[in-house]
Amino acid sequence: MGKTTKSTEFVPLGIAVLTVSDTRTFETDTSGQLLVERLSTVGHRLTDRRLVKDDVATVRAIVSDWIARPEVDVVLATGGTGLTGRDVTADVFETLYEKRIPGFGELFRWLSYQDIGTSTIQSRAAGGLVGTTLLFALPGSTGACRLAWDQILGPQLDARTRPCNLVELMPRFSER
Repeated sequence: MGKTTKSTEFVPLGIAVLTVSDTRTFETDTSGQLLVERLSTVGHRLTDRRLVKDDVATVRAIVSDWIARPEVDVVLATGGTGLTGRDVTADVFETLYEKRIPGFGELFRWLSYQDIGTSTIQSRAAGGLVGTTLLFALPGSTGACRLAWDQILGPQLDARTRPCNLVELMPRFSER
């Protein structure tokens, strides 16, 4: 995990949270709620939150809408990253990415191995960039979302993290 320094100011980002599940409701969505609490506590803005069934067209439509909105810098999705036929989030995200961030999934599985052992191979957690919007697909478990935020995303979405972070790259995402 990176260390922070006070030489750079915190930069609040607009973050949308999508829960993809055939069984959860807003009342039982502890993973989505954890992400909302974590991002809000540190000072980011929740730009939208949705809960949808595992459906390719629905997930694609919502995420595409968010990508088009200038106030959405980051999309965090929880659920739909497993191996079953109904797990579609990772597949949708893969078709949208212009640039993949393979290190996110690799690091997530490496950290996850310490908690769940070889079961981590069942996760298709992934990250990538579409235009100037970062997309991250996280597993549906609350523990996985906690691990992803606390150990990877929280630090990388904080401009004060050194030696480097995703926030400082954002102004250059649109450079060609």
